[in-house]
Amino acid sequence: MFDVFATVPQDMGPGAIGDHARRAQAMGFDGLQVPDAIHDGLLLSAIALNATDRLVISTSVLVAFARSPMTVAVAAWDLQAMSDGRFELGLGTQIKPNIEQRYSARWDSPVSQLREYVQSLRAIFHSFQTGDRLCFTGKHYQFTKLQPFFNPGPIARPDIPVLCGAVGPDMTRMVGAVADGMITHPTNTPPEYIKDVCLPRLNTGFERAGHDGSDFKLVLGPLTATGKSEEIVAAQWEKQRGLLGFLYSTPAYWPSLELFGWQDKGQQLLEMTRQGNWQGMAEIVTDEMLEKYVPRGTYDDIAVIYRQRFGELSRRITFPVPDDPADDEAAAQVISQLKTA
Repeated sequence: MFDVFATVPQDMGPGAIGDHARRAQAMGFDGLQVPDAIHDGLLLSAIALNATDRLVISTSVLVAFARSPMTVAVAAWDLQAMSDGRFELGLGTQIKPNIEQRYSARWDSPVSQLREYVQSLRAIFHSFQTGDRLCFTGKHYQFTKLQPFFNPGPIARPDIPVLCGAVGPDMTRMVGAVADGMITHPTNTPPEYIKDVCLPRLNTGFERAGHDGSDFKLVLGPLTATGKSEEIVAAQWEKQRGLLGFLYSTPAYWPSLELFGWQDKGQQLLEMTRQGNWQGMAEIVTDEMLEKYVPRGTYDDIAVIYRQRFGELSRRITFPVPDDPADDEAAAQVISQLKTA
């Protein structure tokens, strides 16, 4: 029923990602989503691909505007070639303060900028594969020079899937029109939000592009509280409470709060960031909120819970790798259940 992708802790670095990827492959995962936050997502992807021979490795999500499309295209081309077609490029915009103040990069109009980013990548990939003259001229990006010396040349599997993260209405419609898939933000994976908000916007994008979206990859990445015992599940539940508190302090992630009438929670959390009160954020997130956002259950129950929540919405989901390798066999049974009807 599902293609199941493993997640990677945000703080996992180059020294640990290889073993993590090998564990994920041994457990039966179909793929691995690699973050680009504390460590470089492209470097982590290279190590994960080199450590495995079956897993699809996807960046989730690479901070696009901090990097030139050309440098990303070169890296993605090399990763696709070295892995014989197991790489997917997941891109995201991040938020304006991070782009301008953390990366000292340009933030223009994020929807049109990301659209051109994807389009320019495809133009570059085409030139790599065919040797045709590179000519992409847009408002945000212009690529008109690629000497043969700098062209890496054709590869066996040149069709690199490009997926994008999206939250807002215009971005979601744009992604439906130009990308191969969309990666949901953890704050926007409640089934009601996907069904009533996300899918209609994507369908508008499909219509604009003149296709039915049948090959489109919608990646649902919920925060999940699971484990072999109720005690572990309860601890994961509280961990996700704290993470949601942090995430919802960012106004860009408030659309689902608005859907459920909880925008005041976002305002409270934003004010706490201004006060420097990071420790108290978890207290704002209620059990009612957690039940909407976080699937909860032991390994005996979580596969059924996933099917009930997400079975009619998408074929691709993420599932956490256990903190303790001793639990890998139990988690592998869940993955097997999720992959079968």
